[in-house]
Amino acid sequence: MAEEKKSVNFTIVPEEESAAPRVYSNFCSIQHSPFDFTLTFCDMLPMGEREVREAEATHTVKAPVKARLVVPVQMIPGLMAALQENFRLFQEAYGPPKGTLH
Repeated sequence: MAEEKKSVNFTIVPEEESAAPRVYSNFCSIQHSPFDFTLTFCDMLPMGEREVREAEATHTVKAPVKARLVVPVQMIPGLMAALQENFRLFQEAYGPPKGTLH
């Protein structure tokens, strides 16, 4: 007799008592491999005249890394869908974001 597969429905929720800190980031760099995506979150501070001159000369700006997340490829479609849905809800509640960065 063939075994019947049982399915269990459940919801995963973050454990709020976790010691994980909340980290602010206003820049994200994304790289990928055949196996995962790496999201590197940085905090870009306003640049002074010296930093602007250096950036013009080198064509690079260094930003302090605040967090780096490695996400399996299989999670990316769900992550993108969740971001799109949450952004849609944000716009319904507050309108288009002001000063959108691209």
